[in-house]
Amino acid sequence: MTTVKNTEVLYKEYNEVAPLGLIAMNGTEELAQRINSYLTKWSTRNGKPSYNYMIEAECPRFASGDAKGLIKNTVRGKDLFILVDVGNYSIKYKYFDNVNYMSPDDHYSDLKRIIQAASGKPHRINVIMPLLYGGRQHRRSYRESLDCAFMLQELQDMGVENLITVDAHDPRVCNAIPLMGFDNVIPSYQVLKSMFNAFPDLIVDKDNFMIISPDEGALNRNMFYASVLGVEMGMFYKRRDYSTIVNGRNPIVAHEYLGTSVEGKTVFVADDIISSGESMLEVARELKKRNAKQFFAYATYAIFTNGLEEFDKAYEQGLIDAVFGTNLTYRSPELKKREWFKEVDVSKYMAYFIASLNHDISVSSLIDPHAKIDALLAEHRKK
Repeated sequence: MTTVKNTEVLYKEYNEVAPLGLIAMNGTEELAQRINSYLTKWSTRNGKPSYNYMIEAECPRFASGDAKGLIKNTVRGKDLFILVDVGNYSIKYKYFDNVNYMSPDDHYSDLKRIIQAASGKPHRINVIMPLLYGGRQHRRSYRESLDCAFMLQELQDMGVENLITVDAHDPRVCNAIPLMGFDNVIPSYQVLKSMFNAFPDLIVDKDNFMIISPDEGALNRNMFYASVLGVEMGMFYKRRDYSTIVNGRNPIVAHEYLGTSVEGKTVFVADDIISSGESMLEVARELKKRNAKQFFAYATYAIFTNGLEEFDKAYEQGLIDAVFGTNLTYRSPELKKREWFKEVDVSKYMAYFIASLNHDISVSSLIDPHAKIDALLAEHRKK
């Protein structure tokens, strides 16, 4: 099987499924341009970039709030990739005399409008949805909607052949669409690379470094980090009050720590999302009480729904040393300016994935980057 280790070989020796096209939905333009720059660079001919894969599209709205999807270039015969960020809360639109902000529902509706506008003409439609729509409502406990599963089935009915997401809250939701392509990408290598670049003096061994899972739900992703880094892992168990519901969830009564001592060690905590951040800060407090030396948090989607003040205070008090988050969803200008926030660029990784799918070759080396992480760790330890 061939991988994308050498993109020049890929573009010279392997045929495309169809000419590639990339549509950036509202709010994803920056990420899409970065992805496009890599794809364009890899497809150079005689030293000159030969392609620009971006296809212009928009969803204009009437004053009454109605909208329509509009594609301004041909998509006939294209292997079409549509990039959407349902978590981008910064996009505004006029509704009568009011200014509204786009919700995940609005972003998802616009995605369906663009798929409709394509009118079945593309060779294949692929949706790149890093933050999965309805991903936190992934299972039914009572009389509840199953938003994520229904969304996947709806896209399948509309002719989407592949959906690419990143660090899904529960990847088992793919069981709703067993006949459609579903790829859940984990950017572990990119996270570790960013951490080593930001903290070049970091010592990663069993005596100085430890992985901590913030709860049982994040156990698998943290077990992966502990395994590839060859360090020990501990975890927290969230004891909840199941008789009460606050803001749609059962409040946490206490965090119970399970594991060996963290005294004098740097701890790394990974999760899929930092929403309000209360849980992550509580974990930081508990670990600092146990004399952890440094606290690094990582969330694929660091959205901070309750603002940044609590994290500013925690940084000033020495509770946290850094928070890592990807550029796969919207980050406010205020967040980008914070000294404690370190951005993980995943655009090249996504470009690799698109190139692989477009050439119909294996993506196994991208999904399981053990060899790259081993090389990265060896290089870091040598420094």
